[in-house]
Amino acid sequence: MNVLANDGISQSGIDALQANGFNVNTTNVAQEQLINFINENDIVVLLVRSATTARKDLIDACPGLKIIGRGGVGMDNIDVDYAREKGLHVINTPAASSASVAELVFAHLYGGVRFLHDSNRNMPLEGESNFKGLKKSYAKGTELSGKTLGVIGFGRIGQATARIGLGIGMKVIAADKFLDKATINVPFFNGQSVDIELQTQSMESVLEEADFITLHVPAQKDYVIGAAELAKMKEGAALVNAARGGVVDEVALLKVLDSGQLSFAGLDTFEEEPKPAVQVLMHPKVSLTPHIGAATSQAQDRIGVELAEQISAILG
Repeated sequence: MNVLANDGISQSGIDALQANGFNVNTTNVAQEQLINFINENDIVVLLVRSATTARKDLIDACPGLKIIGRGGVGMDNIDVDYAREKGLHVINTPAASSASVAELVFAHLYGGVRFLHDSNRNMPLEGESNFKGLKKSYAKGTELSGKTLGVIGFGRIGQATARIGLGIGMKVIAADKFLDKATINVPFFNGQSVDIELQTQSMESVLEEADFITLHVPAQKDYVIGAAELAKMKEGAALVNAARGGVVDEVALLKVLDSGQLSFAGLDTFEEEPKPAVQVLMHPKVSLTPHIGAATSQAQDRIGVELAEQISAILG
């Protein structure tokens, strides 16, 4: 049986699939040519990440498909319900990338509180001529330890982010529509760990209390963080979105950054992805990454193996 990993798959995933008798093709096929390629090559499993879409037209036009798999969490690029109505299995890897996304959140947070995103832009331009001036500009950093981290969306990735926050001495509060509480296991290098139970609370109270807000919610029709929500945040607070593009009103976000209501923002996903608004890209108070939350070798290995295990269980 033939598998097309159109957006790539780790070697460990390929090895696991081949060990179970699957032929793995990692050709990157253009979206407009995808239907013909699937049908001409008898593809039974289509694996995608965020670049390739699997909509109704593809599902209807490819009767040989049995599985559509998403290497990651969000499946907004797949017409999931329709595919399942047509008898296809739709799978994803919700646990595999949690740690990597959580660490990226803290890369943005640590960079933001010490102005690394801005100093890395300006040091090459002014470091030689204005070293003392830059030193003064970036001399008012703050520590994360002792601050309050607000997690909106307390699923696997939200809890992984909370785990890091607790480990570095932050108070963690969380809001989630579907979860009342969670026990966070904070591990240490020597095999010891501590369990901390966190009760979720209202989103409004999280917005009002937190020094830093991190979003871990799925894509949806309306903004999760719009002008009204930004207005409730503490003066000088910061926001990180490593979830999905479109859950933050970027126009409203830039306004509160310009006014000083928020100190900085970290964005890994964007409203107009893959062509983010230039106003966002150029803003001195925005730390930027190009949707790389799950892009670590460890996460990709876990994603590949988890997909292979699910595919083998379904078709083996």
